[in-house]
Amino acid sequence: MSRTLINRLSRARRPLLALAIVAAALGTAHAGYNVWTGEYTFTKDELQSAVDKRFPATLRYGELVSVRLSNPRLVLDEAGNRITTRVDAALSNTVIPSPPVNGSLALNSGVRYDATRRAVLLDNPTVQDVEVQGMSQYREQLNAIGAVVAQQLLKDYPLYTFKPEELRFNGKDVEPGAITVAPDGIRVQVNLR
Repeated sequence: MSRTLINRLSRARRPLLALAIVAAALGTAHAGYNVWTGEYTFTKDELQSAVDKRFPATLRYGELVSVRLSNPRLVLDEAGNRITTRVDAALSNTVIPSPPVNGSLALNSGVRYDATRRAVLLDNPTVQDVEVQGMSQYREQLNAIGAVVAQQLLKDYPLYTFKPEELRFNGKDVEPGAITVAPDGIRVQVNLR
């Protein structure tokens, strides 16, 4: 290759190299922030890790039933802009010792930003589905238990809390805006204040 061709290729690559360096620097300074789209992004794995911290959990319903919840699995609903958390459930009678009854709960939540806490939270969780082996005749009671579980366990649960420096760019304060649920994670739009 001639020296002239090598110099031309080197000059052509400089802007790309500079762009890659700037993008890498911005990426390390503000993890999850996409400078090109003006959004923070959180992957499904990051969200799953945040929810995993809440489990296992044991809750009581009245003085009769103990519910142990474990193994959360997130399903991201792009069409409904919601997050479903499916968990394994073991229901035990607290009065009469007996083996637990196993099943699962699907809890469906919206997502919102709370400026006071600087956090992306699960919002208004509801029971989507209750499945308990051999207990279909108690569906109404199981749904009531599920509703209590949803409120106690996931209401206003933080998926991510922003650090103050993550809400400041080029000397200007920014604020999270619209939150979009996608199949592979969530995107949080950033707006100037």
